[in-house]
Amino acid sequence: MTSEYLVLRIRTETLMNRLRFALIMAGGRGTRFWPVSRAHYPKQLLKIISRKSLIRETADRVLPLVGRSNTFVVTVRDHAGAVRRELAVIPKTNYIAEPCGRNTAPCIGLAALELLKMNSNAVMMVVPADHWIADVKTFRQTLKAGMALAAEREVAVTIGIRPNYPETGYGYIVKGKPLPKLNGTFAYRVRGFKEKPVLRDAVRLLRSGSLWNSGIFIWKVRTILDLLHEFNAPIYDSLHRISRALNQASLGKPSAALRRVVEREYKVMPNISVDHAVMEQAAAAGRVVTLEGNFGWSDVGSWAALHQLLPRDSRNNAGVGQWLSVDSQDCLVYSPQRLAVLLGLREAVVIDTPDALLVGDLKRSQDLRAVVAELEKKGYNHLT
Repeated sequence: MTSEYLVLRIRTETLMNRLRFALIMAGGRGTRFWPVSRAHYPKQLLKIISRKSLIRETADRVLPLVGRSNTFVVTVRDHAGAVRRELAVIPKTNYIAEPCGRNTAPCIGLAALELLKMNSNAVMMVVPADHWIADVKTFRQTLKAGMALAAEREVAVTIGIRPNYPETGYGYIVKGKPLPKLNGTFAYRVRGFKEKPVLRDAVRLLRSGSLWNSGIFIWKVRTILDLLHEFNAPIYDSLHRISRALNQASLGKPSAALRRVVEREYKVMPNISVDHAVMEQAAAAGRVVTLEGNFGWSDVGSWAALHQLLPRDSRNNAGVGQWLSVDSQDCLVYSPQRLAVLLGLREAVVIDTPDALLVGDLKRSQDLRAVVAELEKKGYNHLT
């Protein structure tokens, strides 16, 4: 290997590193983890799987890929202070605060404007703040392959997860024509997306080779803005008006004028996911590619999902904190401050906090959004 080749390789890798950015989406409230998750203390700040919060685990996974200065976090303004304290390693100017949560399409578009201003050829990987990954090494290899693909082609790249059971709580990616492997990672054109299916359809999707939709995306910032321009004019028009105010400021350190523009435009932008805003239409146009991720993944979407991730005893009980099971089976306990004893329970969830206690059916833990809505209806807003 010649010295000239080594110099060229180092320069190329350095240039690519300057073009790679990570966006951590940390805007969710996480009502399905009530009563531990609250409006002022969202799910991504919880330490429920390890001694680190979910968002800290996420940052630790992506920082080695792009570095501190190229890692950005988008969150709602009410959570910005807590998120900054949790991720002090990331520069303060790399936090983008939304006036309110408007789902993933507006927040991704807003971040794309900031990165476009920094580098017109930037490649952005978008990762939710609250997921669990088992094999971090393979996860990083998959994202590296995705960034290389997005840098070369004008496509949106999504990471699909090889399913091992017919989950009805996830969306699915329907694979199309296979593409050449990327660093050992299987790649496919995307035929379409299927939202959370009933069990019969989930079984059919599993058998057909469809993948779980992880919500992880990679694209050039110009590509995602072009897709918004083509497929969602209301969001793009609002972003265009925001971009004109970005000339003299940044979203990480906004001027009063820029803040007013963002607040005004967020009031009129649709509350819509990036999947519905652009990905479904872009897939129909042949402009979406999926990489098959096989690194152990969960969106940790409910107490039932957490039950599957924690170590379990001989009767399939799992817990966080102090707990004892007597003749109980398939239960989840969260009781960090005092001993919780389960006697003769089956498929129960018991969550103990200083001001609220949840006892319920573990299989119905997805229904906690309705519980939170009922609490607010009954005047218990201070507990939500």
